[in-house]
Amino acid sequence: MWDIWNQLLGGFATAATPVNLMWAFIGCALGTAIGVLPGLGPAVTVAMLLPITSQVEPTASMIFFAGIYYGAMYGGSTTSILLNTPGETGTMVTALEGFKMAKNGRAGAALATSAIGSFVAGTIATVLVTLFAPILATFAVKLGPPEYFCLMLLAFTTVSAVLGDSTLRGLTALFLGLALGLVGMDQISGQVRYTGGVMEFMDGIEVVLVAVGLFAVTEALYNALYEGKSVSSLNTLNRVHMDKTQWRRSWPAWLRGTALGFPFGCIPAGGSEIPTFLSYATEKKLASPDHQQEFGTTGAIEGVAGPEAANNSAVTATLVPLLTLGIPTSVTAAILLSALQNYGIQAGPQLFQTSSTLVWALIASLYIGNVMLLVLNLPLVGLWVKLLNIPKAPLYAGILIFATVGVYGMRQSSFDLYLMLGLALVGVLMRRYDFPTAPVIVGLILGPLAEAQLRNALSIGEGSWRVFIDRPMSLTLLIIVALVLVAPRLLARHRRA
Repeated sequence: MWDIWNQLLGGFATAATPVNLMWAFIGCALGTAIGVLPGLGPAVTVAMLLPITSQVEPTASMIFFAGIYYGAMYGGSTTSILLNTPGETGTMVTALEGFKMAKNGRAGAALATSAIGSFVAGTIATVLVTLFAPILATFAVKLGPPEYFCLMLLAFTTVSAVLGDSTLRGLTALFLGLALGLVGMDQISGQVRYTGGVMEFMDGIEVVLVAVGLFAVTEALYNALYEGKSVSSLNTLNRVHMDKTQWRRSWPAWLRGTALGFPFGCIPAGGSEIPTFLSYATEKKLASPDHQQEFGTTGAIEGVAGPEAANNSAVTATLVPLLTLGIPTSVTAAILLSALQNYGIQAGPQLFQTSSTLVWALIASLYIGNVMLLVLNLPLVGLWVKLLNIPKAPLYAGILIFATVGVYGMRQSSFDLYLMLGLALVGVLMRRYDFPTAPVIVGLILGPLAEAQLRNALSIGEGSWRVFIDRPMSLTLLIIVALVLVAPRLLARHRRA
């Protein structure tokens, strides 16, 4: 233990040099700006900036890239809360309650709980990375395709059962997302599926495109069609920071979100999307009856605090398998791995011995970066909230421009814009008839991953479905899935009786 603390102190000594602090600050500021823009995520940004590895020494560039990575998670929540436009897939859940809070004059509290929750989760997760990285990585390796498939099945059922008032509508939305996820080229066989001969569908449908279409553009169109003549409720604001009640409701959600997010960051099971949705479902279930009524109506602060903490915790935890095993569990982590390889550094079990200075400086920079992001973001809450003073018509026109630029910027394809508009019209119909949109995104993201893990699991079991029952972990997860689906109905029937 003393050895770990000595190495961490050495890491702080390296990370706190003026040059490295400058790179950390630039990375955090750039990451926050990137997170605000839909379509331009940290993976694209880090990939574009990879050439700097030939000019900058390894420790400084890795600190810079890490700053971009977790800065983007902070920034993505800002537009999710204020404009219902998720900048990142991990902040989609934040939009569910955060935007409703903004519409009801509590944008300041939503932004504050998001920033502080991200700081708390990021700091706790960094402590866990410091203490338990090798142990957790060893455990993560033991999970196989059957366990991963069951984890995703749990995410499907939890999200479908909890989001919206009707489980049937939730499952319908989920299957729509699963269908969209099947479009394109099969990951394993290379077979082209459900493209209808349209070349643009060969690469599949972009998650960010669907998220922007179903959240941001749908919001603008729905307001134009059904709420155009109503007085804007976005212009009300009571306070910029949280009051005592909001603090009391937020801190347990931060801790639960952190505990949910960290294990998922360590395993290649879909990044930060699963823990954010599971955190939202957990907070909705655990909320008191008075607070439960706020979910989906006026906006519940727990629905912002928990998922934001889970998102940041999962992002920090991706460093565990990356550094200790050389296994990237997200697209951005894969690009960080290629940055290390550009320097001739091989990530894996020997990295803590061969490049200990770089590793511990990187871990120390996470602590520093979290403080920097809090200092950057909290004073800006009041400034961001002023966005809501913009009258309704120009605000929604701005959202449409913002969404169009973000989606077009991904592939410079006009087809993507038509697809975004088509999905937005579907989103308007879903909202009109009270179908939740979040399960569509979950199905789209996790569907292809779940399919690949199911086929791998059946290969291990030589075609037998018993492989899911014979392994204790996957059997436990299947029992939990059954309970999620059956228990609420049994309890409701018992209450009626």
